[in-house]
Parts: sequence; structure tokens; C-alpha cells
Amino acid sequence: MTASVSPAGPGPATPAAGAQDPRALAAPGYDPRRTLPLRVEVTRQLRRRRTMVAFLILLVLPWILAGAFSLGSPAQPGSGPPGLVDLATDGGLNFAAFSFFASAGFLLVVAVALFCGDTIASEAGWASLRYLLAAPVPRARLLRQKMTVALGYAAVAVVSFPAMSLLAGTVAFGWHPLRLPATEIELPYGTALERTGITLVYILITLLVVAGVAFLLSVSTDSPLGAVGGAVGLVIVSTILDQVTALGSWREILPTHWQFAWLDAFSVQLSWGAMVEGAAVSVSYALVLFALAFRHFRRKDIVS
Repeated sequence: MTASVSPAGPGPATPAAGAQDPRALAAPGYDPRRTLPLRVEVTRQLRRRRTMVAFLILLVLPWILAGAFSLGSPAQPGSGPPGLVDLATDGGLNFAAFSFFASAGFLLVVAVALFCGDTIASEAGWASLRYLLAAPVPRARLLRQKMTVALGYAAVAVVSFPAMSLLAGTVAFGWHPLRLPATEIELPYGTALERTGITLVYILITLLVVAGVAFLLSVSTDSPLGAVGGAVGLVIVSTILDQVTALGSWREILPTHWQFAWLDAFSVQLSWGAMVEGAAVSVSYALVLFALAFRHFRRKDIVS
């Protein structure tokens, strides 16, 4: 007997006589929308050793840098105007600005790649991924919950480093107005905090590309190290290609071409042009990468 068609027109067919609704076969009380709650995944990831080690490094490193600047000899005036490194000891705000310059190109990239690249690949490496799906947790929901928690931890990691740098710099060098590089101009506290916030938001947006690559690799391999290393490696390759001036305007589509556009926030006149272009490129890459990750995971044969 064939399935009947709804009189209302094309639509899902109704079960044939004698056939059971698949929903009726589910265990009593089972609701796929309640599987793998966010609080459970947040707790699981928080207890991971790599989470604790990553945050320990990000929270301790600013104090080590502040101590190194304090113990070292005063910066010698160079032939050119002072940059972010030269002004790092001019107060907590300048030290936080220096922390962006010191970490945006590699340290924060590794932190984001670690949280987003390890999330699915580690489950596959432990041979526990198929048991999560057999719970049963729908694939799309499992991936969405994992992605949400990974992005959340990555964002907290990115924010924690400059925040701790601001605290460490203030303790070590005092609370002074932000002195702009290459000038003698000082910004008032309110404007300086606003510029710092703009920089932080922009860096978070540009790191979405790293998160997308790491997440796509995480659903494609059983090796967490491969997923994390692949994302970091892509950033390194993109950075190298960006130095090839023969590529001309093609460099503008590289994900790392705009990674230091936030320096415009520490100029006398705030300029949005480069940051808008960089944000648009980063968001475009991220949307495609996350979509590919979901598409691949929905069709993947889970054997581990």
C-alpha cells in the first residue's frame, strides 16, 4: 500500500495504514532538543587539561612581559617615531595596546585554533563520537552545541589576554592616558578605552577565519593536533603570501591581509575603511567554512 498524499497539496506524505509514526518509537521522555545541553558541554570542556593550560598561559604571560619591561633598561630612542613597543611602559593602556600587537599574529591564533580544532576531533580520537550520536544526539545539534561552546571559550581566551595585560600594565606602570604611536598626542581615558574596545572587537572578527578553518578540519580528521596545526599552518602560509608584492591586489582576499588594520584605531583620526574591508573578508570566509563543516559532518560516516 502506498502512502497517501495530503489533500492540501504537495507536502510530507502521511504514514500508510499499518505503519507506525517514527516519533512513536522514541523512548518515553526523549526530546532531541534537550540532548547535550550547553551547560554539560561547557563543564566538560572546562575540565579539559588543555583548557586550563591555555588560560594559565594567557593570564600569566602579561605579568611576565610586564616584569621583563620593568627589569630591562629603558627604551632607547630610535631614529624613527616611537611605536607600540617603545610606548609599552607609558601606562596600562599603552601596555594593553602593545599586547594586541604582540599576540594578534600568533598567540591568539593558536588559542582560537586550539579550542575550535580540538572540539570534534578529540571526541573522534577517543572513539567517543559515535557514542554521543548513539545517545542519540542529532548530528546538527551536536555540531551546533560544540561550535557554540568552542567559540565561547575562544572569545573568552582572546579577551582575557588584553584584559590581564591592562591590569598588569596598570600595576607595573600606572594609569595614564593612551599615548598614540608616532605622535606625542595623548587620548583621554574614555576615548582610549573606546579605541581599545574597537580593536578587541575587530580582532575577534578576524579570528573567525581561524575558528572556521579549525572547525572544518576538526570534523574532517580524527587528529586534534592535525586540526589545530592545519589552522595555524594556513595562517602562516597566508601571512607569507601576503608579503609577495607581485600578487598585487590579490593579496586583499587573503585572510591575514587585514589582520593589523586595527592599528588605524590607534591613530589621531580613527579610520574605518581598512577595518570594514577586513571584517567583511573575515566574516565571508567564516560563513563558508562553518557551512562546509556542517555539510561534511551531516554526510560523514562516523566510525570512531
